Amino acid sequence: MQASRLLSIMLRLQAQGQVTAQALAEMLEVSVRTIYRDIDALSAAGVPVYAEKGRQGGFALLASYRTRLTGPDRPEAQSLFLAGAPFAAEQLGLGQALANTRFKLLAALPDTAREEAERVAARFHLDPVAWFQGPDRQGLLPQLAAAVWQQRMLQLGYESWKGRVERRVAPLGLVLKGGLWYLVAAHGEQARSYRVAAIEALTIEDEAATPLPDFDLQQYWQDFCKDHEARMQSSHATVRARPAALRRMARLGQRMAEAVAAAGAPDKAGWRRLQIPIESIEIAAGELLRLGPDVEALGPPALLDALRQRLAALHECYGLALQES
Repeated sequence: MQASRLLSIMLRLQAQGQVTAQALAEMLEVSVRTIYRDIDALSAAGVPVYAEKGRQGGFALLASYRTRLTGPDRPEAQSLFLAGAPFAAEQLGLGQALANTRFKLLAALPDTAREEAERVAARFHLDPVAWFQGPDRQGLLPQLAAAVWQQRMLQLGYESWKGRVERRVAPLGLVLKGGLWYLVAAHGEQARSYRVAAIEALTIEDEAATPLPDFDLQQYWQDFCKDHEARMQSSHATVRARPAALRRMARLGQRMAEAVAAAGAPDKAGWRRLQIPIESIEIAAGELLRLGPDVEALGPPALLDALRQRLAALHECYGLALQES
């Protein structure tokens, strides 16, 4: 265990330069005191690691030092073939490059590790596209990827929910979520997200793009998703439901599952009262009608009115159809 940890520390210092003891401890899930002991062990073994003191300090390797112990171990080799990367690479225009890389990795592995990596690739398949949906339209994705890697300013023609928007942005990264690609880019001093399928025109400029200071793509996306979901379900409705409907409701999303878990005790007829998150009155009316008679809306009044209007329209449509037949 310590040998693996020491190797991890060396590789992290070689890749990142100066790293604090706290950051190493968090990465390896050990105490800071253990990191200091590991640094002493590396020094005793002749690894030229040194410490920089002060608030901006940390540990680093001498600039001229490079370890050759960079080959993947068995679990690491297996994980390379479990990454689900072919789907993303193909859409980015890198499918053949990824296939070539995998062949080179396989050729470099020992026989036993190669056999296990091939077995992982044969027995696990990751499909990021949801049921009943195809991949989003991604015609401009390779150009966007090139602009991200080359850090070039972009001129976008984007179809937003408000209409077509022309915008000049600095690309910050690309995100694949649920089979859908998003461009994250800076407009002025603010990062924004653009669904790639909604980008209708694209011009890559010669001017270099300046990234936002201290921008972290993963952290931005986590915060964006949390904020987006909260805004899209900022309203609530009161309903009562039978047990069969509650099970179906719990599968509609995390926030709905939390609402079901917090439902009140069942009454004598087995109905349970709960508050559910909704995006809008119109969308909630459609979702509740799909759940059928096992769910009854109790409020707000606007939701009840929307349900009555839809039911009246359905009755008029199918009532006339039945009479004519």
